[in-house]
Amino acid sequence: MKRDKSTILENQMLADGIYKMTLETPECAFTAPGQFAMLEVPEKFLRRPISVSSYDSDRYVLIYKVVGDGTKKLSRMEPGEKISSLTGLGNGYDVEAILDGCTLIGGGIGIPPMLGLAKSLVIAGKKCRVILGFNTAGEIFLVDEFKNFTDDITVMTADGSYGQKGFVTDAFDTLDYACACGPLKMLQALDGKVRKGQFSLEARMGCGFGACMGCSIQTKVGSQRVCKEGPVFDKEVLLWETL
Repeated sequence: MKRDKSTILENQMLADGIYKMTLETPECAFTAPGQFAMLEVPEKFLRRPISVSSYDSDRYVLIYKVVGDGTKKLSRMEPGEKISSLTGLGNGYDVEAILDGCTLIGGGIGIPPMLGLAKSLVIAGKKCRVILGFNTAGEIFLVDEFKNFTDDITVMTADGSYGQKGFVTDAFDTLDYACACGPLKMLQALDGKVRKGQFSLEARMGCGFGACMGCSIQTKVGSQRVCKEGPVFDKEVLLWETL
C-alpha cells in the first residue's frame, strides 16, 4: 500500500454514467491485476474504493460508475487537479495459477479489472477468452480495448440491443476454470457453471487495508477481509449463503 497525491491526467465519460480517470503518481504501487485504490473525495469522510483497470510505473487507470454523491463529485474533477489516494490495495489475480486459454468474465463495472488481467496474461504468454455482460448498448465500454489482447470476445446484453441477448451465463454451458468480476448475483450464477477459478468480490469498505474489519466475510477457511485477503478469492473457498 502507498499513500500519495496523484495528479488527474484525464477524467472522461465512456458510456452512460461510466467514467475513466487516468492518474499520474511518482511511484505506482500496483503489482497485480484486480487490486484497487481508495480515493479521497472532496467533502466526503470515507474514501471510495475503485478497482484498477491498468497501470504502469508512474500512472494508473480507474474506471468507475456514478452511483451517488461521492462518485458524482469524482466525475466533476478536472485534469491537473490532485487527489489523495491509497494505491496497491488488496489481493489481485494470481496470473501464474491461471490456466492457458482461461475464460475471463466481467459484468458491468466489474469489467475493468478483466482488461488488466487480459494484458497480464498476454505478457505471461497465455491466451484468454473474454465474456462481457451489460444491461444495454448505451452502457458498453472497453470492448475495443480488449481486442488488443484477444480476438475471442463475446458481448452479452440483457435486452439484446448489442451482441447476443442474455446474461454472461448464457454464453457457455460449463467451464473448468474462469476468472470473474461483477455483481454478486452474477458471481453466484457463475458458481454453478464454473468448476474452479478466481472471483473478485465487491464490498462496502471503511479503511481499505484491513484495519477496520468492516468488510469481513466468512469462507471455508475462516473469516476473511475483502479489502485485504480479497477482493480476489479462489472460487472454491467462498460460502455464497453468507455473502
